[in-house]
Amino acid sequence: MARLYADENVPLPVVEELRRLGHDVLTIFEDGKANRRYPDASVLQDAGAHGRVVVTLNRKHFRRLHKEGSDHAGLVLCTYDPDFVGQAQRIHEQLSTRDTLSGELVRVYRPSK
Repeated sequence: MARLYADENVPLPVVEELRRLGHDVLTIFEDGKANRRYPDASVLQDAGAHGRVVVTLNRKHFRRLHKEGSDHAGLVLCTYDPDFVGQAQRIHEQLSTRDTLSGELVRVYRPSK
């Protein structure tokens, strides 16, 4: 399973479901960096230094960092979905189809109605 780093805007129920599915998830809160205006570039760099893929709902800023060529262990960009369990399962499915995420950007969308 994947080693993930969930930033501030990933809902806790998503984190909990990802853990239940077998992923090793560290949250920015657990890392002691929440609510400190920690720059996105630093989040990406720190996660990568620990071999963790960033999971975020902050698509705009992290997509920009990816396009700028930031070195990273992987990015999972999600749209907000109030179905937290379903969102975690879609993330899990995307991660399960890849051998490596290093330098990759994965998009996980909320299903259309």
